[in-house]
Amino acid sequence: MIATILPGSANFHAVGYNERKVSKGAARLIEILNFERATSFGPPTPEKLRDYLISYSERNDRIKKAQFHLAISCKGREMTEQQLLDFTHRYLKEMGYMEPGQPILVYSHYDTENTHLHIVTSRVSPDGKKINDHHERRRSQEVIDRILGEDSKKKVEQDFEKAKQYRFSSFAQFKAVMSSMGYEVFRKNEMVFFKRGGKIQKTMNLGDLYDLHYHGETDKARARQLRSILKKYRDTCADKEELKKEMKAKFGVDIVFFGKKDKPYGYILVDHSTKSVFHGARILAVDELLDFATPQERFDRIESYIDQLFTINPKITQGEIFDKLRRYKAYIKKGVIYFDGQSKPLKQFMVDALQRNNRIQWVESFKPMTEAERDILCKMGKGTPSDLISLAPKRYNGYTTSLATLHDIFDDPDVTDVRKELRNEGFIVMKDGDNTFAIDFNHHIIINLTEEGFDLTRLQRQRQTQSQKQTQNNQQQRKKPVRIRPLRDAGTGHGENREWEVGYKGNYDRIDDGSSLKR
Repeated sequence: MIATILPGSANFHAVGYNERKVSKGAARLIEILNFERATSFGPPTPEKLRDYLISYSERNDRIKKAQFHLAISCKGREMTEQQLLDFTHRYLKEMGYMEPGQPILVYSHYDTENTHLHIVTSRVSPDGKKINDHHERRRSQEVIDRILGEDSKKKVEQDFEKAKQYRFSSFAQFKAVMSSMGYEVFRKNEMVFFKRGGKIQKTMNLGDLYDLHYHGETDKARARQLRSILKKYRDTCADKEELKKEMKAKFGVDIVFFGKKDKPYGYILVDHSTKSVFHGARILAVDELLDFATPQERFDRIESYIDQLFTINPKITQGEIFDKLRRYKAYIKKGVIYFDGQSKPLKQFMVDALQRNNRIQWVESFKPMTEAERDILCKMGKGTPSDLISLAPKRYNGYTTSLATLHDIFDDPDVTDVRKELRNEGFIVMKDGDNTFAIDFNHHIIINLTEEGFDLTRLQRQRQTQSQKQTQNNQQQRKKPVRIRPLRDAGTGHGENREWEVGYKGNYDRIDDGSSLKR
């Protein structure tokens, strides 16, 4: 049972509020007491009811806001409308609002799942005195407890014993458990206070509470299950209040938010079915939880964001967009947006732009300085438009080092196969028009051999002289140690390589003078 005392007013605006509910079919005026003058000339109108309360309250001009507006409700439908009305009469009498002649309006509302009434009256008693409002909210809860015959101390102890059965590992998580039971829990110095109905119901030492903490392993399987459930019902709910109701009604899970009501900074899940408490951020980020949009709306939002990125940077690449999309927990692969286990094809003009920009990035990674360097790279880049390529303002260290390496190869008279040596260094020779280039695709380096003045005739394969052959043979011998392999079939007089013993028809003189060495 909850009784909420709502703000006062000088013009009794609560009458208009309730009558508007009546006009919409969401409420009904079920009782009107002591409004004789307002009802003596035909049915009472909202204006007549309001004016009568204002006139009645003028008997005490020291009370500036004489309106007393109360909402009283029970849990679900545990009381009928008549039972709740009887309870309301007893409550008003205990609070001093049922003296003979006191004007009272009682409205029944039907816009929630709980049976609840709204009461509008005046804080002025029939004798013109102010009705006692000293410690009004505390007295209100005491009256409710007394009427229900409920021992608040016993109730809080019972609830505390229930809370101890839950697995929690922080004061915040314990607060969430008690909050799900209708308590406000706070700490001051080394004491913990349990508050309900505006009154402190229990106190305990903070150290004793820490002794209750259950430092157990998080149920990861249940956490994954809750994540899926939250995302599913978030997509079907209009706001966080509806989501809270759905989770509590269908799964026995309370969502306890922290921070401002309209902008919470975090939340905790109290899973009553498993008596476990989960830190919300480890299940689903609060911003993601409160993102009440359809999957299609989220995809549209991501696509719009990508479009904005293209507007800011027309040459943006897929890798750069990938980094930007991390905030949405989405990514692009082969022209498809992937998000939250779902996918959607990217618009074709964006796919084409990304492919073009990826090629542009590849060409620019070689840092070409001249149009000739740019043009051959664009041809290799599947027709990349050269007008979109930015030429590098200067040569970089990698270029200078590679240029020196190429000079060493070209200037070495002992190198007879320059192309082979270039390949060993990672360079491929390519010709485009009047220019010849050496390109290292692994390190993204391009060198225009023609403009750099290299002797391009060295690219033609040359015959080795006898002295060059001998020098090369000696170098190879020094690089590769001679391995003496044992002969097999020693007993038969045959060596390991019998092909040199049987059927050989070559010239032995050529072997002796080395003339048969492969070039």
